[in-house]
Formats: sequence, C-alpha cells, structure tokens
Amino acid sequence: MSPVRIASLVPSATETLFALGLGDDVVAVTHECDYPPEARDLPQLTRSAIPEDLGPAAIDREVRKRIGRGEAIYELDHWVLRDLHPELIVTQALCEVCAVSSDDVRALAEELHPAPQVLSLDPTTLGEVLAGARDLAAAAGVPEDGRRLVERAAARIDRVRDAMDGATARRTAALEWLDPPYVGGHWVPQMIELAGGEDPLGFSGERSRTATWDEIEAARPDVVVVMPCGYDAGRSAEEARAYADRLAALGADTVVAVDAAAYFSRPGPRLVDGLELLAHVIHPELVEAPARGRQALIPIAPATAAAPSSATSPPVTANGSRSRGPTS
Repeated sequence: MSPVRIASLVPSATETLFALGLGDDVVAVTHECDYPPEARDLPQLTRSAIPEDLGPAAIDREVRKRIGRGEAIYELDHWVLRDLHPELIVTQALCEVCAVSSDDVRALAEELHPAPQVLSLDPTTLGEVLAGARDLAAAAGVPEDGRRLVERAAARIDRVRDAMDGATARRTAALEWLDPPYVGGHWVPQMIELAGGEDPLGFSGERSRTATWDEIEAARPDVVVVMPCGYDAGRSAEEARAYADRLAALGADTVVAVDAAAYFSRPGPRLVDGLELLAHVIHPELVEAPARGRQALIPIAPATAAAPSSATSPPVTANGSRSRGPTS
C-alpha cells in the first residue's frame, strides 16, 4: 500500500503514529507535538491563543473566559494545511481546551479537494486508548502493526496487574491542576487502580473535575501525585513546591511530581510507561522504578518546602499551556 499523507492535530496521535512506524508519513503536527523529538522538525499547524506569561490561576481564568465567549483556545493554520494536501487528518473532540475544534477541522476538510479522511480519537479509558491505536493503524493502512502495538501494551499492563495481586490498596490522589485543584479523571483513576491504589476522588471514564483542598484532605490520601496537565516533571515539581503548605496539609505519606505530559495527560502509548511509574510510586516494595521513568519522578517534601501556596508560578512555556483534562 502506498504511504498515506497524515496531519496530526493531537500530540497523542503523533506519538502513536511514530510508534506504528509511520513517522515518515506524518506531514504536519501541532505546536505541542514534542515526542518523539523528530516530530518537532515537522510543519506546525496550530498555535495557542493563551498568553505564555500567566500563572496557573490566570491560565484557568483565561480558559474559562474564552470558552464562555465561544472563542478558540488553539488556532489552526488553514493555509499550511491546504498546501500539504493530507489524505488523513487525526483530531479529537474529547477535550475542548486540548486541541483545535474538531468541528472546525471537519469543516475545513470538506473544503479540500480531494477531501481527506478525518479520524477523531476520543478515548476515556485505557481500553479505549488501545482501541484508538488500532483504529489509527487501520486508517493509515497498517492494521497488523496496530495489532502488535496493542498486544505489547496489553502484556505490560497485565504484568503490572499481576504484580499487584494481593497488595493492599493505598489511597491515591492525582492532582491535574493546583489552582484551582483538579482531580484526575478519564483513564487516570483506572491507572491508579491497576497500580495498586484506590482513588477516593476521581471516577474512571469521567472528566477531571475541580475539588476543594478541604475535600482532598478529607479523602485522607496516602499518596499524592502532582501531575499538572501538559507539564513535565521539573515544571510539575515547581508547581508542587509553590503549593507546599497545601500539600503538607493533606497528610500523605508520599508526595511526588511526575512528567504529566509524557506519561499521564496524553492518551498515547506512553500511558503504559505512566502506569509502570505509578505502580512504583504507590508500591515501591513491589515494583522497581522503570528505567525510562527515573527522570520523570521527583519526590516532594511539602512539610519542609518554604514557598507559600500563594507564590507566583513561573511563566508557562509553549508546551505547558493550560488544559483541563487530557492533552490529547
């Protein structure tokens, strides 16, 4: 089968396409597609409408304001997309603040000649993430590669599940944002359960949601995982230390900051890396730190950190723009 020219409008799809061996067929990506590194060299079709010099509370307010006015969070470069003549465009409708509007993408696709196929990937659970990888492989003409990718991922998930057999569940809170606090949703509660934890705040398959610090404290977490949506481990740790007193008040035995963008926010192949990392965080006596996750985990000592919760956060980078929910 001849190669398919593919435009990826979501980072998780870009990661999946490269994992399927289709990197040479990808003709354009988003400004947030930073993995694998080769993706950064491709033409970029999007840009963020959110200013880069805002702290977490200001980002949240700006997102809410734009959504309330019906304005886009991300802007699509129509002319670049037209010039590239893609045969397949991959988009998503799962999270309205994570990517360009899927309705806009479909409307533009109808104007192109010939009109490309548009595939929307909208998983809410790990099983749906794997099913989406199969769908993407089929749309790109490599169904067997998709089957093999899913089989490898499923085997690794089973190994984590087996390692947790008989383990005592530890109450685990996943925080996808700190101002205001958001508790993890979609696939994150399921990952916690598979990794030997119990999520007292989030609901598998449901959206992430706002919570109060009092509610999180009342949940009595043993483990707190700070995973601000779209942030790497270093930036997540900066946010955690800025809200150290809030985190200390939760009374958890373990508080860590993780690379959310790589292993938790995006519904792509690296969610399995995130699951393995999470299993180590929750049950280090049962699961060693995965080799690829060592630099993605930063322990936080909230009781000894000096920064107050009102501390101003450093500027948001281009890869750290705010999104309530998965950075697809």
